[in-house]
Amino acid sequence: MTDILMPALSPTMEEGVLTKWHVKVGDVVKAGDVIAEIETDKATMEVEAVDEGEVTDILVAEGSEGVKVNTPIARLKDEGGAAAPAPKDDAPKAVEAPKAEAAKPDTAPAAAPEATKSAPARTADGGRLFASPLARRLAAQAGVELSAIKGTGPHGRIVKRDIEAAGKGGAKPASAAAASTSGIASRPVQSLAQMGIPDGSYDLIPLDGMKKAIARRMVDSIQQVPHFPLFIDVEIDALLAARAKVNAMLEPHGIKVSVNDFVIKAAAMALKAVPEANASYSPEGIAMHHNADVAMAVAIAGGLITPIIRKAETKSLSQIATESKDLAKRARDRKLKPEEFQGGTFSVSNLGMFGIKSFSSIINEPQGAIMSVGAGEQRPVVKNGQLAIATVMTVTLTCDHRVVDGATGARFLQAFKPMIEDPVTMLA
Repeated sequence: MTDILMPALSPTMEEGVLTKWHVKVGDVVKAGDVIAEIETDKATMEVEAVDEGEVTDILVAEGSEGVKVNTPIARLKDEGGAAAPAPKDDAPKAVEAPKAEAAKPDTAPAAAPEATKSAPARTADGGRLFASPLARRLAAQAGVELSAIKGTGPHGRIVKRDIEAAGKGGAKPASAAAASTSGIASRPVQSLAQMGIPDGSYDLIPLDGMKKAIARRMVDSIQQVPHFPLFIDVEIDALLAARAKVNAMLEPHGIKVSVNDFVIKAAAMALKAVPEANASYSPEGIAMHHNADVAMAVAIAGGLITPIIRKAETKSLSQIATESKDLAKRARDRKLKPEEFQGGTFSVSNLGMFGIKSFSSIINEPQGAIMSVGAGEQRPVVKNGQLAIATVMTVTLTCDHRVVDGATGARFLQAFKPMIEDPVTMLA
């Protein structure tokens, strides 16, 4: 027998919703066959079989929420029909999940230590750390820090033998490891009632996977990234005139270029002109990116996602307009593939259509900077000593100071501004 495990379909995924099964008990599947649909914190994606065999058990019901990564969701009998021995105590055991409830491993005893019920353990760099329930229990009892152990189980999972080996080798106790990596005392989380808001005076909407992922990533970014904003005003009258001409030419092809498409193009070209701004921080060094992969913030039901225009500096305005429209639509339908929203070297967030004059975005790690675009509005300006009216747009560049310092950010904006104010320079 072969267990089919709940896959990790994105770096931030810890659990998901099994929205649909494409197979039933008795079906024979081959590697590559689509067997299910999983809703992650970012999108709904198809899951393909990686083994061949007959489906003997569906362990997680269609529609189950909160299914943890690496939980068995189905079982296959291989072509030879050989049955594997029952799972050992250090392997997760699956139970049939009722509709719209999480399928949870059923291995820990009722009196398990409190540490085994806490949030998932993480590596030193914040990544998800996988361990069997028995391994977690043994680690808690022995005071061993899971993040200090290299797992030898399937897909790097920490199992019983790893805890036993760590005990002999002297892995860091949990308290010591936490003290060495934390550096910041965590503030106790208070309930609303403790903060003076009485129960019954509000409706509580549970956090879904996307909200949890966004909250975690934004807290990590704002706490761990030394960031600062740079503000600049740009006049966009020439851009609006150029946009009208471009759209008139593209109308027969059904393509319409937005102001944001111009911003993406100009940002990509500015990143190539100032390559120091097209960079990411890592513990190993500063990654200088070869291409400007510009992520654009798209609001979707329940959260935000940033699909990416790859190699944006090489694409025409019509290509960017077509690609951005397609990505935004599939983002709202939660049909993006992981490679379409993971990565990116720079982000653009535009709230101008909502009338927001200016704002500062939170950096989308590991990118070195993010650009916030406000509304274009008519403002009084001084030209040649005379008062005049111009359509002005405020742009904010939020920088990771470890990568993009003030001078680098300023040079990037100096390259960006003339392309927005005179779009011919980016079309040449």
